[in-house]
Amino acid sequence: MASEPPVRSKIEYVIFDMDGLMIDSETVYTRVTNDILAEYGKEMTWDIKAGLMGKPEKDAALHLLSFFPDISLTVEEYLRRRDEAQDKAWPTVPLLPGIERLVNHLHKHNISMAVATGSRKRNYFLKTSGAQDPDFPGRVANGQRGIRKGRGKPHPDIFLVAAKECLGRSVGDVSTDISVDLAEAQVMERKRGLVFEDAIPGVIAAKRAGMNVVWVAVPELRALDTGADLSAEQILQSLEEFRPEEWGLPPYES
Repeated sequence: MASEPPVRSKIEYVIFDMDGLMIDSETVYTRVTNDILAEYGKEMTWDIKAGLMGKPEKDAALHLLSFFPDISLTVEEYLRRRDEAQDKAWPTVPLLPGIERLVNHLHKHNISMAVATGSRKRNYFLKTSGAQDPDFPGRVANGQRGIRKGRGKPHPDIFLVAAKECLGRSVGDVSTDISVDLAEAQVMERKRGLVFEDAIPGVIAAKRAGMNVVWVAVPELRALDTGADLSAEQILQSLEEFRPEEWGLPPYES
């Protein structure tokens, strides 16, 4: 008889990133950006893209264009053209494999959940408007909710806002890194959370928040040597590989 998998940590609440984790929006980001850059004979490679993922949109645009100082495209013009093309594409973005099953399973067992995304509120609704929506409770922390300017990922704020304001968890100051002295109860409350992320800045942010992290990473990202400490508790290629019982959560029904 097969042995039971070890329980990594007893989880009480779950926080999901959205882009590239719940929905296949990264494909749209890449295609639209490279369509714009192609007019200047440029291309966004994976090492550039890795630095954009998880960042607030203006910060991401500034980072992107810093690699192409010889082109005339301004941040404002890039964002305008990008938004126009992306807005047409968002209603067609599908859910990624495994997310619907996982979210519906956690909802069925009354596990508290929230989404933590750098997307603006309008973009969140555009991106999820066409997907077959999982049974999600609609608790969302985004780049316009409680996140101070300049405190996007890899700062821990967005995950702490999601835990504190969306789920009512006593995690302490939402801008306080786990490396700072916290009350023991706040440290333990953070450890009861599990974050699902696909982006390197998001993994760093969740670790700085003091939460457990499952990194669902495409091979291109895992192959990059960024020099960052990506000590996620678990690395998967797809959410279809996730086993809830390893985290003290109810197992999937057969």
